[in-house]
Amino acid sequence: MDLIVGAGISGISYANFTKNDFLLIEKENESGGYCRTIKRNGYVWDYSGHFFHFQHPDIEEYVCRNLSPSSLLKVEKHTQIYYKGDYIDFPFQKNIHQLDKEDLIDCLYDLFSANHENIRSFKEMVYANLGKSIAEKFLIPYNEKLYACDLDRLDMNAMGRFFPKANKEDIILNFRSQDNSSYNSSFTYPKGGAVEYVRSLLKNVDSTKVCLNEELLEINIEEKVATTNKRKIKYDRLISTQPLPSLLDQCHLGYESNIFSCNKVLVFNLGFDSKGDDQKNSWVYVPEKDYIFYRLGYYDNILGTDKMSLYVEIGFPENEILYKEGLYLDRVMNDLKRIGVVTTQKLVDYETVLMKPAYVHISKESQEAISHYKSILKEKDVYSIGRYGSWTYCSIEDNILEAKEMASKL
Repeated sequence: MDLIVGAGISGISYANFTKNDFLLIEKENESGGYCRTIKRNGYVWDYSGHFFHFQHPDIEEYVCRNLSPSSLLKVEKHTQIYYKGDYIDFPFQKNIHQLDKEDLIDCLYDLFSANHENIRSFKEMVYANLGKSIAEKFLIPYNEKLYACDLDRLDMNAMGRFFPKANKEDIILNFRSQDNSSYNSSFTYPKGGAVEYVRSLLKNVDSTKVCLNEELLEINIEEKVATTNKRKIKYDRLISTQPLPSLLDQCHLGYESNIFSCNKVLVFNLGFDSKGDDQKNSWVYVPEKDYIFYRLGYYDNILGTDKMSLYVEIGFPENEILYKEGLYLDRVMNDLKRIGVVTTQKLVDYETVLMKPAYVHISKESQEAISHYKSILKEKDVYSIGRYGSWTYCSIEDNILEAKEMASKL
């Protein structure tokens, strides 16, 4: 019997694809992990702005199999950057021609004089590939707000294919022939929020094998016995989708705690009484550190609703002690007014979500440790998958594909 730990997208996907008998346990009172949705007072808010960018038609068809086509929206992504009191198109490096003349000259000069030697970290990679000005005007301050750490701690390939790359030729050609396409230039989104994807996948699974409010406490990897808050479970294979450090703790495998670092993200979902002026952007990046959030997104623009509905994300170091929620809300509202997102609109309702972990810090040391511990666990028929189980940066579709591959192997 396969014991699956965690009923997020990865765990549910494994349950969909495995041919083995299984039991799926989830410590929360509902499935979905971070793909959960809050519906209240006419607003539809996900735990945060995490959208499904399907690259594989077969995966999209499978995930949407139990959804009515009329319940799905195909959204053409439109994203911008709020920079020096104005908006420029994303990605920054391909749209420097939208900057004022002085900033443009700085970016071009530094782009063509960048030093490509001795690249060891994410920060050095940004400087080397795009030059000092593009790095310091957007990419470094934005990612410092997002990751809440010194970017020299991150591996040069920490964001993999998700880093918006552009060579000199692309940047110059984009001056006249606009091309801001990316790996996620469009996305599918259910009118009922991301939880509808979860519900669709769960319809393929025997509900009697999904146990909510059951938390894994300890694993005896020699005897293959898992202890939860409710019982002891004998398993043949254990597939964990929880954060890798939690799994190592439960297996009593010691590790250096500073190897697996991450940020945490405080999300404010905000519902207002009327529309705002921005009726085209899916989300907006905010690199300047004078504003508390690094990104804000418009659910109303995505869903086509008649009242402004936002998500706002704030990054913190994982161990930082947070103040009272109201203090952050006051700062968020003040900054939204300073930017001009909120003018005469009145806040009707809001919900906060704390994501911890949110974005993991990928370093050379963490990648070596992941490989080392996964090898040890595999020998004991324990497998760690998913964004946090593999301690990586990936898309939701990547999680589904990884779970499908693991199910096929086992």
